[in-house]
Amino acid sequence: MEAQNNPGAPAYQRIASTYRGKIASGELRPGDQLPTESAIADQFGVARQTVRTGLSLLVTEGLIVARRPRGHFVREREHMLYRPQERSRPRPATPEVDRFSQQISAEGRVPSQRIEVSLVQATPDLAERLRVETGATIVARRRVRSINGEPTNINDSHFPLDIVKDSEIMSPAYVPRGTDQVLADLGHRQDRAIDEIFVRMPTPEEIHRLGLGLGTPVAVHYDTGYTADGTPVRCTVNVLPGDRHKIVFERSWHDD
Repeated sequence: MEAQNNPGAPAYQRIASTYRGKIASGELRPGDQLPTESAIADQFGVARQTVRTGLSLLVTEGLIVARRPRGHFVREREHMLYRPQERSRPRPATPEVDRFSQQISAEGRVPSQRIEVSLVQATPDLAERLRVETGATIVARRRVRSINGEPTNINDSHFPLDIVKDSEIMSPAYVPRGTDQVLADLGHRQDRAIDEIFVRMPTPEEIHRLGLGLGTPVAVHYDTGYTADGTPVRCTVNVLPGDRHKIVFERSWHDD
């Protein structure tokens, strides 16, 4: 039984259930402002602290955001279409912008990204995929992608140091021919990739880098590239906030 229809439920649960229902039904739409805490307190005949407790449930669930001192608003969800299969498709030899920028610009929005390159110690998850020792020095090409100035996702690529040192991959700048082509020119052309997708709550670092609010899960996409002989040469970790992405897989069916 929904708390709003259960007179015996605690008041804060009835408040949360009432506004959860209004959001689900479309009565309250993305970007709409909820009534003030005082108005809700009067409606339910409770103290403002009880209202705050109820609204905090909806914040934790990712349904609303608190914007002090303005109030509470229904979370807006303008999704980016994320297509993992796009990575394997051919690209021009010297494109002016990457696929992310092309896609977002075509939608009439403004893309931007910040790139950092550093030497890091391989964490267990990366060590397993790159087949190096945990703690071994690898190259991290870290990128936060933004749309209209708002962080959208994390795109961090990792490489064994011995195969990319002194290459363009070590520079924190856009590489027109793409890092995959750089690897190929270095003699490490990727022949296949393994994609793994996990869904979890974000780490404190991810919350900071992406400016995530409470209650926002993330999909984590590991994309590991291999040469024809099965050697892993790249592991890209994409962190996709659940309120900002729609993951789309396109598959073709052919008769034998």
